Amino acid sequence: MIRTKKDLKDYLNADLKSHNLDGWNIVKSIRYPIMDFQWRLRNTEYIVNNSRGKLSKIRKGIALYRLRRSGIKLGFTIPPNVFGPGLCIVHWGTLVVNPKARIGANCRIHPGTTIGATDEGVPQIGDDAYIGPGARLFGPIVLGDRVVIAANAVVNKSYGSDCTLAGVPAKQIIRRLAR
Repeated sequence: MIRTKKDLKDYLNADLKSHNLDGWNIVKSIRYPIMDFQWRLRNTEYIVNNSRGKLSKIRKGIALYRLRRSGIKLGFTIPPNVFGPGLCIVHWGTLVVNPKARIGANCRIHPGTTIGATDEGVPQIGDDAYIGPGARLFGPIVLGDRVVIAANAVVNKSYGSDCTLAGVPAKQIIRRLAR
């Protein structure tokens, strides 16, 4: 969660690194609209987490509005404070993420993905996750670190770390040795 300017800088640098970019400027914001969205997302997280007083509430409202507009252009419904540092959105297209879901650092996510809730709860995903195109994750599931979710998989059960999930419903198809 981004609480300080240092946290904001660290998150933005991790996101840039995940996209193989070395810096950020106005020209790159036009050339890389996904990274521009992520820049807005991280700044909105900082503003939301530090919102106190009437002026801050107005600033928070403006930031959330601009994030939503940017997300609509790209097809993203990603609320603040869900993803850890190092988020890599591979391509624009439909991405729907529940605001209560929690995803760790260095997540690579493809379009067509839905991370949603049921009455019982929402997904919690560890670090270094790869979420393939069209994947659906829902319910009170907990996925460990270094999990690979194949394209179009439907994950509705919890799994540990270092595994590959595929199918409808998803099953563990590969179990890798821990690093």
